[in-house]
Amino acid sequence: MKINCIAVDDEPLALEIIKDYCAKVPFLKLVQTFDNAFDTMEYLRNNQVDLILLDIQMEDLTGIQLLNALNVKPYVIMTTAYDNYALQGFDLDVTDYLLKPISFERFFKGLNKVYDRMQIEANIQEGNQVASHPSEIAEKDYFFVKTDTHIEKVTTSEVLYIEGMGDYWRIVTPKKRIMTLMNASGIEDVLPEHKFCRVHRSYFVAISKIESIERKHIKIADQRIPIGDTYQKNFFDIIEKR
Repeated sequence: MKINCIAVDDEPLALEIIKDYCAKVPFLKLVQTFDNAFDTMEYLRNNQVDLILLDIQMEDLTGIQLLNALNVKPYVIMTTAYDNYALQGFDLDVTDYLLKPISFERFFKGLNKVYDRMQIEANIQEGNQVASHPSEIAEKDYFFVKTDTHIEKVTTSEVLYIEGMGDYWRIVTPKKRIMTLMNASGIEDVLPEHKFCRVHRSYFVAISKIESIERKHIKIADQRIPIGDTYQKNFFDIIEKR
């Protein structure tokens, strides 16, 4: 699935950064850029997009005023140097609110939110969803992570465990090992919580891949993974329920 988007920002440098970020995301297609709200409105009268990457503080007409003027609103991610518009933005049901300077990791996290919502809508429309619980409907069988050189797709069911290594996390599967700069909260965001568990400050494990548990260690694919004191009770509560 591709997300067709436009970017709106009256600062040339900010617009160039957004264009560069968009080019790195495999499921995103930037179809047009604008430096003012009026040209954006004219374009949207005759063209349909999935997403607007929208600056707020612009001359003549702000991003908030632009959204209020639209009859049909696509998904919106706000990009701004000001945090005092956040409440207004979420009142308008924007998907995310990014404060400049925007890191690529934060940008990519916002796009994943849009991707997830669009996927859910598409699945519901096609009648393919049989799950009765909202968290099951939202679950994907893959996620994307940023490496040093590219963005890589990871199949969730193949992950054995994820290991923290300094500023990096190493995702281990039977086929390969992927190093990513994603932080711990980012890892937790992309993993289905009923299939994975954090067992140590440096380890997440796939529950179904656990071969054995001995005292305070887990064995997965010949790897002995420690169970941290902080995570011990939650882990064993999950195991007992299984």
